[in-house]
Amino acid sequence: MRPKNKIRAIIFDVGGVLSLGRYEKKAVEGHHLLGVHNFMADKLGIDLDTWFDAIDSVYAKSIEGKINRRKTLYVMAKNLKCSVSKLEKFFLLAYKKHFKKNIELYKLAHDLIKKGYRVGILSDQWYLSKDALILQKDIRGFRPVIISCDVGLRKPNPKIYRLLLKKLRLTGERVLFIDNREWNLKPARALGIKTILFEDNEQLIKALIAKGIL
Repeated sequence: MRPKNKIRAIIFDVGGVLSLGRYEKKAVEGHHLLGVHNFMADKLGIDLDTWFDAIDSVYAKSIEGKINRRKTLYVMAKNLKCSVSKLEKFFLLAYKKHFKKNIELYKLAHDLIKKGYRVGILSDQWYLSKDALILQKDIRGFRPVIISCDVGLRKPNPKIYRLLLKKLRLTGERVLFIDNREWNLKPARALGIKTILFEDNEQLIKALIAKGIL
């Protein structure tokens, strides 16, 4: 079935959209990620400042793919005086504890594919958050899947949105991008991409209905 409106592709962010924090503390920005870092520090028996000192040199670089997975984990493990396997195990536990799959939204995404839309992902992740939050079984049929650590770019760099359009082979007006951060939507709109600022599933569904997508 071919969609009747101009939109041909619908692209989702992951953190805060397809993957939600398990605990609601709306007054605190980024509290879910902070929860992950607190969990890791507790597991390793160190304070939060020591934790950040140990990972800061490579964590941000890894999100942009400026340092590969192996070196990222090696440096972190060395600084923290623990094994790479323990670090991986604790990180996956931390993401599982603090994030949950947005089951309703994944179902909606697969329904959109059945309706004839191209559905994809554009997300900033580092290697272990990607492993924990983006499971292959959940994204079957999604294309493209653009993850910052894989492509060497992150939002809100305009280049990552240009890469999205290039992979889709579509003009901006035919693409809808859904993200929970306004600063990630602004550069998309500058390229003509349609956007929705995600708040919750109910609000998104209403917005998709208003655009004639549902």
